[in-house]
Amino acid sequence: MKTKTILELLTLSTSLYHLAKETQLIDRFNEISEKGKDELNHFATEKIIDDDGNEMAFIDKIIFKTAQARQELEDKIEELIVKFYKKVNIAHTDEIRALKDQLEKCDQAIALLEARLNHLEVDK
Repeated sequence: MKTKTILELLTLSTSLYHLAKETQLIDRFNEISEKGKDELNHFATEKIIDDDGNEMAFIDKIIFKTAQARQELEDKIEELIVKFYKKVNIAHTDEIRALKDQLEKCDQAIALLEARLNHLEVDK
């Protein structure tokens, strides 16, 4: 009997916990949607002036803001990629070319040293 009561209480408390979490999630969605509405209203009433000094139409505002958002996103992605490359220590193409050039110079120096060594051996 006690075990059944403990299990029922445990089940009830788990259910209450999940309901509370769902309520928090719904509240968070409501908060985000209200914030989105406020931002959209602000965007719709915002006056953006084009190069000619005229106020832009709503669709032009959307296109302008979309282009801004795209540029910001590209900049952020580029910044994150640079950070990633630095973390992983991936060599850039210029560094690879420099290393290839250095390797070729070393090969030439080795060939020159071998030729000198062969010349010295022939003289003996």
